[in-house]
Amino acid sequence: MADAVEIKFDTRAECEAHFLDCIGRAKASLQMFDPDFAVFPLGSSQTDAALRHFLSLGGHIQLAMHQSGHIERHYPRFLRLLQDYSHRIECRLTNRPLKTLTDSFCIGDHIHIVRRFHSDHMRGAAAFDSPSATEISNERFVGIWAESLPGLHATTTGL
Repeated sequence: MADAVEIKFDTRAECEAHFLDCIGRAKASLQMFDPDFAVFPLGSSQTDAALRHFLSLGGHIQLAMHQSGHIERHYPRFLRLLQDYSHRIECRLTNRPLKTLTDSFCIGDHIHIVRRFHSDHMRGAAAFDSPSATEISNERFVGIWAESLPGLHATTTGL
């Protein structure tokens, strides 16, 4: 598999388009990290349809975040998706030492990535069919995941 070229972006529309492309290309896994997921359009009908298709084919999602409030307040579609596919989606909240992390990324199957260099800005890059482009973010995600605690459950009791 030849490494693909990195595609730079600096607008919300470009970021969202690459995010949907990453979901569409993924077959088995999506790992996502963002401080609050305010930019990734988890609440849009288009993202909901793409994630439902991905999950219905057996895919798994891991979300790590600092705070879940934005998702809880603004993404009712994602909360329904979490209820419908709670066996395929796991969400974790970072602990205090990780709250300083400010990048943001979505990794599909360890070979596709959309990443913003800082969560306060839209500047970022996407790469598809490029394992080498995902290496550092994959390693970071493993560390973030290991240091995070379960959070954002399908129901208010976490069941």
